Amino acid sequence: MKETSLPTRIDPKEFEEKLYNEWLEKKYFHANEHSDKPPYSIVIPPPNVTGSLHMGHALNNTLQDILIRFHRMKGYEVLWLPGTDHAGIATQNVVEKMLAKEGISRHDLGREKFIERVWKWREESGGQIINQLKRLGASCDWDRERFTMDEGLSNAVRTVFVTLYKEGLIYRSNYIINWCPRCHTALSDLEVEHEDKEGALYYIYYPVEDSDEKLLIATTRPETMLGDTAVAVNPNDDRYKHLIGKYVILPIVGRRLPIIADEYVDMEFGTGALKVTPAHDPNDFELGKKYGLEEINVMDDSGIINENGGKFKGLDRFEARKRIVEELKELNLIEKIEKHEHSVGHCYRCKTVIEPRISMQWFVKIKPLAEKAIEAVEKGEIKIFPEMWTKTYFEWMYNIRDWCISRQIWWGHRIPAWYCDECGHINVDYKDPESCEKCGSKKLRQETDVLDTWFSSALWPFSTMGWPEKTKTLEKFYPTSCLVTGFDILFFWVARMIMMGLKFMNDVPFRHVYIHALVRDQYGQKMSKSKGNVIDPLIMIDKYGADAFRFTLAAFAAQGRDIKLAENRIEGYKNFVNKIWNASRFIMMNLDGSVDDIDFDALEMEDKWILENLAETGKNVEKYIKSYDFNEAANAIYQFFWHRLCDWYIEFIKHRIYNNVNKKNALAVARFVLEESLKILHPFMPFVTEFIYKNLTGNETITFGPYPEHEFNFKDDFDNIEKVIAFITNVRTVRGEYNIAPAKMIDIFVRCGDDFKNLINEKSEIIKKLAKIENISFTDSEIEKSAVQVEKDFTIYIPLEGIVDFEEEIKRLEKEKKSFEKDIKVYGKKLQNEEYLKKAPAHIIEKDKKKYEEAKIKLEEIEKSIERLKKLC
Repeated sequence: MKETSLPTRIDPKEFEEKLYNEWLEKKYFHANEHSDKPPYSIVIPPPNVTGSLHMGHALNNTLQDILIRFHRMKGYEVLWLPGTDHAGIATQNVVEKMLAKEGISRHDLGREKFIERVWKWREESGGQIINQLKRLGASCDWDRERFTMDEGLSNAVRTVFVTLYKEGLIYRSNYIINWCPRCHTALSDLEVEHEDKEGALYYIYYPVEDSDEKLLIATTRPETMLGDTAVAVNPNDDRYKHLIGKYVILPIVGRRLPIIADEYVDMEFGTGALKVTPAHDPNDFELGKKYGLEEINVMDDSGIINENGGKFKGLDRFEARKRIVEELKELNLIEKIEKHEHSVGHCYRCKTVIEPRISMQWFVKIKPLAEKAIEAVEKGEIKIFPEMWTKTYFEWMYNIRDWCISRQIWWGHRIPAWYCDECGHINVDYKDPESCEKCGSKKLRQETDVLDTWFSSALWPFSTMGWPEKTKTLEKFYPTSCLVTGFDILFFWVARMIMMGLKFMNDVPFRHVYIHALVRDQYGQKMSKSKGNVIDPLIMIDKYGADAFRFTLAAFAAQGRDIKLAENRIEGYKNFVNKIWNASRFIMMNLDGSVDDIDFDALEMEDKWILENLAETGKNVEKYIKSYDFNEAANAIYQFFWHRLCDWYIEFIKHRIYNNVNKKNALAVARFVLEESLKILHPFMPFVTEFIYKNLTGNETITFGPYPEHEFNFKDDFDNIEKVIAFITNVRTVRGEYNIAPAKMIDIFVRCGDDFKNLINEKSEIIKKLAKIENISFTDSEIEKSAVQVEKDFTIYIPLEGIVDFEEEIKRLEKEKKSFEKDIKVYGKKLQNEEYLKKAPAHIIEKDKKKYEEAKIKLEEIEKSIERLKKLC
């Protein structure tokens, strides 16, 4: 045993980095695949290699680390497998911007040289987030760190692609896709962010051929009319039945467009007549296939009108819109233009408005893979927490569309397909072909597209463990135990991992999926640089230490509820860290270096009470961690340490320590409870608990616990101390209500039964000390001019004459009352002002509501106090 005093003040900077380096050096986080211990494993959601630690990462990795450290202490062989994602589009953008500063483009370098530059950037600057995760205290097995473009993972990606292709589940086809004119690549539906924007609805006349009649069309994108190949109406729409089978003439262009009938057309939207542009709208594309319509692409890769746009060739799509509308006005073919709010798709990387366009792309036929993934969740092989996300998962999976997996960029896994220039055959194999497998020609060209980044990350749970090789790591740790992730990638990543895991490992990739909420600012707004409300995790760690920051995130991580974070909350939990430090310091200062084990035969009532509390807290925290109720777990240990151990038990035993009354046992219990409390706290606060534990015990580390599992049978003593606490609290309540000076000693009278009388007598010294009581007397009758507190087991009378100047106290309260009445009037008026409620920011209104409600509660308390005092006058 080792007991050394702690420094007076805590400074996390003095021990956090030192402890972390020690953990790494001693390989505490390294998982042993040959171990006989039961496995527990998590694969980290790989952050982008371009990324730096933001609040989402901090929350996600803090919660994972709590699970990992807890299970390590519970005796599991724990693997937390880290790594980063190559982030195709994002990384290419970063390097292209660097090249632009040098006055060159990737095309000037050529593909090979450009890829070399990206790798060089990755080695020098990429992956800084890994070091930032270490500052957070993430106990990953860094020896196993992976990268989605490393050799092993690239082999896995190729194996999966070739297998799916040979089974007919990967195909190449001309299809309507989401195109980013800025990034020059296709995007999957999930990579398109939709925002409601105020645009316009243009009502355009299309003249009916050989007739004076005109068909009125409503569209939000007039520029796409250059590619119109039909007009569609609903066959049940009486307004247009006479036109079905006829033709309209496309304004400006002059093309004949058939008028077709299909029930897909919404009779209520716009005019009920729909322009059909198969090359520039996914729904029109489907109609085009159904009716054999021509597909006319009118834009190039950059959203510039091409040769199919006639006189508008060379114009940007938005400039073309403007010019087309002007010309339609001149031709008197615009009926009206209305303001129209609608959902507009943007590239998730560069925020450019996406353009649906026809393109030759590679796809995964997803429905056959989705069936088993749906079944796995239906059967409970995978459980999703909170359960509400299960419904969302099913909705998406049942309506899933084929996955466009090709991207027109250079950084990424190049698609392993070679085109034969002689016969046109596509060669796809596990090794690079030397000649065409069909005709034997050596004239082969490799596909220039790369795979969607999410394709490689879909294999993450098994590719990182060495698949397609049958490794010991896979055998030991797959399937993983839990995946912790944000709801925004439930489909990007989670669903695809489930599909790929079931396909290639014949088992689910994880047993549980815990989906955490967003971290917002204190007013519930999304954090963004433009709003200036971003809280930087690294600044918070520098300012308050990693432990306080981590504990704050855990304490607010309620299932299904976004976290409203303010810096003062982190500061509040820094106070908790200080409390832990000071309590530990007090106990350690009083240990004399020769602490005995607990003498269970000589335990006092309060000793048994704290031990019972400890056992209950350990069980509750374990239960809450296992059910992913992180906020409940954090609150349970907070309440125990701050209120039970510090506010009560340490205060209970001070007189024993100072007066040498059963002192050794008091300190033995205090020391034991402190040590076990540090273990319960460790998953949440790894640094401060390790530092204190090493100093307290002389042991090498707290990392492996064991996690406290205690069973005591001190129910009666527990209940008795609870009664003593209630008694002291009641006296303190009166002191507070009547503004009795903290140092003022008072006399009290108690009416109670014999059992409670015996309890008071037995614990009178503690009660008097903690409630500042001079004398305790027992009575069978009421005591006049007294404050009265009534509980089930007792009634307390506290005579106030000579202690409280009733008239002065009433005057003081009346003055206070006016102040709160004024607040109620001011804030009440503001909150009834409709103009103010319309214009004021939501967080200011929320602040005013809070002040209004607080003033009302305070006023009610003051009025009750005045009433009580008047009765005593």
